[in-house]
Amino acid sequence: MPEYLAPGVFVEETSFRSKSIQGVGTSVAGIVGPTRTGPLRGTPEVLTSYGDYTRVFGDANPLKYGDTEVPNYTAFSAKAFFDNGGKQLYVTRITREVNKSGVDGNGSTAISATRVDANNKLTLGSRFPGEMGRYTLELRWRESENLLSFESTTIPHENELLFFTATFSTVAELHDDSTAVVDDLPITVKAVVKNVGGTLTVVNGAVLDGDDADISAKLGPVLVAELPAVSNLTRVTVKSPASGKVTDGTHAHISLSEQSDVSAYTGAAHWGSLTTLVGTFESDADDNPQFKLESDLNEGVGADITIPLVALAGADTITSAIVQRNFDLDVRTGGINGEVIYSIGDISTSVTGDNTLAKRLPKTPSSSDAKRTQPIYANIADNPGDDGVFNALFNLFDPGAKEGNYSPVKEPRYIIELNKVGSDGKTPVTGTFTDASDGIAPTDADYRGEIDEVKGNTGLSSFEQVEDISIVATPAAAAQTSTHQAVVAEVQAHCRKMRYRVGVVDSQKDMSIADIRNFASNFDDSRLALYYPWVVMSDPTGAATEISVPPGGFVAGVYAGTDVTRGVHKPPANEIVIGALRFAQEINQFQQELLNPNGINCLRSFPGRGHRVWGGRTLASDPEWKYVNVRRYFLYLERSIDKSSQWVVFEPNGELLWRNVRNTIEDFLYNEWANGRLLGSKPSSAFFVRCDRSTMTQADLDEGRLVCEIGVAALKPAEFVIFRIGQKTADA
Repeated sequence: MPEYLAPGVFVEETSFRSKSIQGVGTSVAGIVGPTRTGPLRGTPEVLTSYGDYTRVFGDANPLKYGDTEVPNYTAFSAKAFFDNGGKQLYVTRITREVNKSGVDGNGSTAISATRVDANNKLTLGSRFPGEMGRYTLELRWRESENLLSFESTTIPHENELLFFTATFSTVAELHDDSTAVVDDLPITVKAVVKNVGGTLTVVNGAVLDGDDADISAKLGPVLVAELPAVSNLTRVTVKSPASGKVTDGTHAHISLSEQSDVSAYTGAAHWGSLTTLVGTFESDADDNPQFKLESDLNEGVGADITIPLVALAGADTITSAIVQRNFDLDVRTGGINGEVIYSIGDISTSVTGDNTLAKRLPKTPSSSDAKRTQPIYANIADNPGDDGVFNALFNLFDPGAKEGNYSPVKEPRYIIELNKVGSDGKTPVTGTFTDASDGIAPTDADYRGEIDEVKGNTGLSSFEQVEDISIVATPAAAAQTSTHQAVVAEVQAHCRKMRYRVGVVDSQKDMSIADIRNFASNFDDSRLALYYPWVVMSDPTGAATEISVPPGGFVAGVYAGTDVTRGVHKPPANEIVIGALRFAQEINQFQQELLNPNGINCLRSFPGRGHRVWGGRTLASDPEWKYVNVRRYFLYLERSIDKSSQWVVFEPNGELLWRNVRNTIEDFLYNEWANGRLLGSKPSSAFFVRCDRSTMTQADLDEGRLVCEIGVAALKPAEFVIFRIGQKTADA
């Protein structure tokens, strides 16, 4: 009671109703198994669709253990779960020796793909181990504005470089006609000239036609004020794009026309059909913008050289210059033309700022979604230099991508393959690689997992931190006959430890009637339900027309779908298996008569009724718990009462509390009966609740124990439907 010390009117709130119990969910499933990619440690996040699954754990393509490809049964089962009505699914990925893995996934037998540039300035790699980590990265420069400006002029600036063109048709137009021959006419002169004191002088090493001496003799001293009528001066400038001024060191993409020859300006061999030069702007001066070609960026250039942009304007050599500062990145799986699985925009080649590679693609992202879904990371050396990131990226561009896999003007597209291999499918191509691998098939110890509060839990142990899971399956384990029984034993131990869970057990592929009966005899537990045989479904990868998969994912989806549409009291049987083309083995009535008494639930096909789950038993020998729905319904009741009765703890243990507890539970069970989930024509026939002196001794009270006894009449399935028909005599 509140303490009142002064006179006045006081209003207090009180409750005249008992506490309520809310039924818990029973349709959340958890699957443990190997996947193509994804995190190996930590608390799993709930998935609500198969699209969510592929975003985190990769596609349904096969896993590869050494030279052996294994169907991706975990992915197939996840798809089957959602197809059959499942809404919420937790998935934990495992690999061989997953318990030795670190936070980043390294340490197990599965290996991540990485690629390091030749100068060890930039490392790109997959964040999670596995064959799928052989990603192809596509870089697309964000800017497409041509920075070059071409204009004709007759008034050059002092010391300005210009491109001079002239076509002489008569001898009289030439300065030195002694070297001219009528048969040579017309003569075209193309050269880079420099305005020195009003006179245009040919720049040595910058002649396109003929040699320097020949061109100089033909032109002679050309006065700016007396330009030949047949001549033209072209000025080339670099304008500032909308993204900001072009300064020294800004990288650009120079596009040349086909069959361009710039050897006169570079001192290098003929460039042939090279279509791009990539380097940096050396100066933003208005008069003489230059472009620095760096030897480690361009094949055919022996040393770093600087070319005046005006020099490349000859013979329509240069077509565009596009700045390269920020880019978008797509991550593709399956090669250059593969599916884009992740995109990130506006990344800078700078080493400082908020949108650098290292900050946009950290190895350990800060957001929970990125931790699960970001497929790659970037690591930059401490002091890569001003051009370090750009040069490192260019060094990682694959040779084929430089030549024909991009359109430099319409859409610059550069390709980096993290784990490219040679034609034999095994040997990495030149460059620094780490070979990606799925490792080796996991064992029962990997399925069991471990508790690690620092690095994160693995395997089934990772489900211990997720309260909502009520259905557990390990479908991929059924394909490993040597360890399957041990994995089922781990599921059994996990379900018992977590109390309110049941395990869906898969039969092994192509088991005979005798084999499945022998397998079932190894277990006697109401928290396990065994299903036989495998399901034939369409192959989601398209590699084959159909594929045979374990039934666990389908059955878990049926459990979840039935819970949502009817309730957990409804047996998850006589339900259609959606996605099934047929079953791997056709079970007839006589075969099921041998299997059903052993608690083996059959999947059967019926003419005109489709493919159905035709069994609803557990693997328990105790007849009280032989039905799946009875076991799951009692787990539902127990957990609902457990979760909603925590308020009772430390309350005064007396008559008032006992009455409140009785009322709370009776109200909950009355609603269950009214909704048709309990057997009985009236509430007193359906359930009872006792919580009084008859259930507790004084010793219980002295020890702080409140004992409440609850009895419910559960609905059991009409497993055998019998109609008795006989003849009767017609009445008069």
